[in-house]
Amino acid sequence: MRRARIAMQKQSVISQLNSNDVINNMPDLTPRKRSGFRKFLTFLLIFGILVAALIFWWKYYFVFGEGVKSGELNYVVKKGNIFKTYEGKLIQSGFRSKTAGTIQSYEFEFSVQDDSIANILMNNSGNLFDLHYKEYKGALPWRGYSNYIVDKIISMKPLAK
Repeated sequence: MRRARIAMQKQSVISQLNSNDVINNMPDLTPRKRSGFRKFLTFLLIFGILVAALIFWWKYYFVFGEGVKSGELNYVVKKGNIFKTYEGKLIQSGFRSKTAGTIQSYEFEFSVQDDSIANILMNNSGNLFDLHYKEYKGALPWRGYSNYIVDKIISMKPLAK
């Protein structure tokens, strides 16, 4: 009895609905096609972001060169307004002249990221050092002011006076 009543209610509801109303009110389930121009803009945006990331990596994180510099350590200081970095200067033997009539010594200005290396350098200022460095194309504020980053102390000798 109960099943028969439910079946009759379903039939009355179905008969009340016009078939056109059901079709017109049904949501469109077909996926919308994206325009070709929108796809092109999306591709161009993704490609541009990837190229910008590659250029940023190449300028600031790609090691352009590395080597060893030898000389007398002039100073190492910790300085900076927001990012405190270690900056130093090594005076190398020999002379050069930027302009005619002047003489100037070779100076190697560098930054140090590692605190332990910086402390060793600060405590032994005035000694002869062989420093291994990495050269980058650009300087980052949290890495230091210089493109040259000292990452190892190869040797240290007291300066003969």
